[in-house]
Amino acid sequence: MNAGVELRHLRYFQAVAEELHFGRAAARLHIAQPALTQQIQRLETLLGTRLLDRTSRTVALTPAGIVLRDRAAALLGHADRDLAEVIRIGQGGQGTLHLGFVPSVLPLEPLRGVREFRARFPLVHVDLTEGFTSHLMARLASGTLDMAIVRDPDDQPGTVTTPLITEPFVAVLPADHPDAARPTLTGAELADDPVVFFPRAAGELAYEKNLTPLLESGRRPHIVQEATNWTIILYLVAAGLGITIAPRSATFTAPDSVRIIPLTGTEAATTIYTATRVGDDRPLVHNLLALLPHRPTAPREQPWAPGSSGTG
Repeated sequence: MNAGVELRHLRYFQAVAEELHFGRAAARLHIAQPALTQQIQRLETLLGTRLLDRTSRTVALTPAGIVLRDRAAALLGHADRDLAEVIRIGQGGQGTLHLGFVPSVLPLEPLRGVREFRARFPLVHVDLTEGFTSHLMARLASGTLDMAIVRDPDDQPGTVTTPLITEPFVAVLPADHPDAARPTLTGAELADDPVVFFPRAAGELAYEKNLTPLLESGRRPHIVQEATNWTIILYLVAAGLGITIAPRSATFTAPDSVRIIPLTGTEAATTIYTATRVGDDRPLVHNLLALLPHRPTAPREQPWAPGSSGTG
């Protein structure tokens, strides 16, 4: 566009070109007719060519004016679309949201919130990344994730976590275990059993929290096998390699060859959190947060100090 030519010049010219009458065009634009005439003259000066043939009775387009009439519509259409895109991005309605999640939240509500988010904001691409809480929190802090849905995270510098859902732990036993028919069990009754579990590197806090029902007996459980996700752990239990303590939701897809038994005598529980970076007030992130089932609990803002991470 020539230097000095503005979008308003094109809008004014477009109205005159369509009406072929300065009075009607001025009324359509809600400006005074002399001001409109002045702006059209200014546009012709900037372009160095006559756009309209005017008499006291008629207004007609010159060949240059006919071309500009058609091009102005395209230029203004592009400008409107581009500005609308800028507004959508600014309001969180367009762009890419990088979201991490732990697999054990799949049976619960949070990822159903992602489905609703996609329906409401179809121009936003949600890029999902699955992993341990510890890895997701590290990626969030480094900026490669915008948000994460995690379980029992450890402190991670520069992040904010807000609780979504708290649920109990349950015992998972092979179907042929001597206690498999019991309606409830205590951690102390299972403390001497071999345990199948996830690695400590997945997250210190979640590791200890998940073992709390066994640790409350005063004995340290004997972990005989580790696995990287709850599905593998549950099938290893089914194969008779040991028992495990799991979040209730992690057992929703357990094989028929295990028994899931409520735990008594413990208040241990596990909590799913949303995690974002401190100070990240982008609408893109807040639009998704608004669709998740937050509890009315103050968020935890992690200090800028060394810390580890959690697990899936």
